[in-house]
Amino acid sequence: MNIETVASQLEALGNQTRLTMYRTLVRAGDSGLAVGKLQLKLDIPSSTLSHHLKKLVEVGLVTQERQVTTLICRANYTSMNSLVGYLADECCADEAASCSMSATEEAA
Repeated sequence: MNIETVASQLEALGNQTRLTMYRTLVRAGDSGLAVGKLQLKLDIPSSTLSHHLKKLVEVGLVTQERQVTTLICRANYTSMNSLVGYLADECCADEAASCSMSATEEAA
């Protein structure tokens, strides 16, 4: 994953509305949510929803699929895992002592 992609994704998630929207889609699982249901859950105007969804789709964090007349939105879990992996992969790589992240993972 390149740093430009990571920066774009983090910038997109840096907006409170988009972060809430993204977390809602992550919670929805593989089935995703229809745009109308997402709008009802978030209680935001359709134009606002459309604007923020467009950004999440552009950076690859959300996918959309048309099912007849319904647009289904889903979190792109592959992209999410890549982003999280990019942030954590080299944790404590330059530290000689054991990493606190490793200790946290062992406790979980």
